[in-house]
Amino acid sequence: MPKLPVLSANKVVKVLKRAGFKIVRQSGSHIHLWHNKRRILVTVPNHKELAKGTLNAIIKQSKMDREEFLSFVR
Repeated sequence: MPKLPVLSANKVVKVLKRAGFKIVRQSGSHIHLWHNKRRILVTVPNHKELAKGTLNAIIKQSKMDREEFLSFVR
C-alpha cells in the first residue's frame, strides 16, 4: 500500500473535484462536497495540512480506495 502524502485541504478538494465531487456548501472551516452519481457527501476540514488519520477518513467517506484516490493526486 503506498504511503499517503501530506496534503492541504485545497489539494484534497481539487482531487475530489477531479473524481466528480462538487462543493455544495461550507459551514465554518468545513467544506462539504457531493457526488451526484454515487450519492455521497464528503466533509473536508479547511486546514493547511491534514493529518494522516483525517485524510484516511476522507478517503473512506468518498468510498474510494487509497490507490484510486492517489491516482487523482498525480
